Amino acid sequence: MRQRTNAYILGVLGGSGGAPTKASSLDPKFEIAIRIGAYAAVFAALAAWEVLAPKRDLTIGRKPRWPNNLGILVVDALAVRLIVPTAAVGFAILAAERGWGLFPLLGVPGWLAALLGFLLLDLIIYAQHVAFHHVPALWRLHRMHHADLDIDVTTGVRFHPIEILLSLLIKIVAVVALGIPAASVLIFEVVLNATSMFNHSNVTMPERLDRVMRWLVVTPDMHRVHHSILRRETDSNFGFNLPWWDRLFGTYRALPEAGHTAMTIGIPLFRDPAELRIDRLLTQPFRNDAAQADAARRSSGGSAADPERRSSVGGANPS
Repeated sequence: MRQRTNAYILGVLGGSGGAPTKASSLDPKFEIAIRIGAYAAVFAALAAWEVLAPKRDLTIGRKPRWPNNLGILVVDALAVRLIVPTAAVGFAILAAERGWGLFPLLGVPGWLAALLGFLLLDLIIYAQHVAFHHVPALWRLHRMHHADLDIDVTTGVRFHPIEILLSLLIKIVAVVALGIPAASVLIFEVVLNATSMFNHSNVTMPERLDRVMRWLVVTPDMHRVHHSILRRETDSNFGFNLPWWDRLFGTYRALPEAGHTAMTIGIPLFRDPAELRIDRLLTQPFRNDAAQADAARRSSGGSAADPERRSSVGGANPS
């Protein structure tokens, strides 16, 4: 098994050896099947829930948005498989085979390494999300996610491919440095994808249930605040999966000021429905339309000296 796993990874990375004749349960091809299956099941369930019990009336609707948001998902998947074909799970297998990482060095038991690895990956994603809001160059990538004029299950998969690749690189570095077991990485990726779709979904949930669940997982009502046009609300509730980091680090906000049904979704920039097209989405990080930037500056109280920072999040910031 050791030789077959090494041969598979070396083959994918461009080395010698070729692919294994039998796929193990942690073969990257198996990972793809698991992730696609889980994605399809969760997406279908949430899409049906949105139809049966929507939280908000959509201002733009599904027809102009869904083909483009899902198209971005396809572009992201192709970019990852072309540039980093083994993804984080493949590097976790490689690290395990070579004995790399802090957990193997300290002799941490496998079950504990898996649990700690899951928690630390979630904390790293939280920290990454905060950074993408506060570092102007990163915000230019992330604001494409926030520029959606409605929020629903497809918003949860709408991320610029460069942001996706940077996020993957961060996860790979963490996985290899810590020596997180491949099974834990796979579970984390599947759960993160599912919770991202869940907490962006436009679904109604009983308030009592929401109050209990948001101690365990980021709920749609909790994360929706993060997609407010108001910067002070956009810069809150950064968690995608576990809700504890926002409470621990003081970025938690319980409700939007205008209420969930009356709040405005999006950012001051890119509010023209034409910006929902996939070609416009892909170029948003490289554009600052002057008229929109000026309007965003005025609405957010920004100054001409800081147009990008003001015009992206409450003005111009990344998520």
